[in-house]
Amino acid sequence: ARDGSGNFSAGVITATATNARYADLAEKYLADGDCEPGDVVCFGGNKEVTHCTIPSFHGVAGVVSTDPAYLMNSESEGVEVALCGRVPCKVVGPVSKGDLITSSDVKGHARSNNSAPAGRIIGKAIGSSEGGEAVIEILVNLM
Repeated sequence: ARDGSGNFSAGVITATATNARYADLAEKYLADGDCEPGDVVCFGGNKEVTHCTIPSFHGVAGVVSTDPAYLMNSESEGVEVALCGRVPCKVVGPVSKGDLITSSDVKGHARSNNSAPAGRIIGKAIGSSEGGEAVIEILVNLM
């Protein structure tokens, strides 16, 4: 069905996408608490993921997405966790563009840590913050 604006809806579509409106790849995971976009989550808790509160934690899963370009396990229940791509992320402390981003000790927040070892890096900062708590865009690229 097509409306007056040219938009259409259908039950099943087979097509090749040439671009996406959003900028991340996400997968659904069961969370043991209420999560919101930008929260940093890690594997653990009573379900599959929980808010991360351990600095530079090796068990980080990703960042809760706003609107994923592609969502894996879309029919399952859970929170949409960005595994790669560009997303807003809650941060604490000063962050400069290009900084390596890891989990922090502030619930659900990341921080800059340019000496983080492999396996603990969430990604790189696209935006920056003077300090305190903020939301910036990052490139999620779990390393």
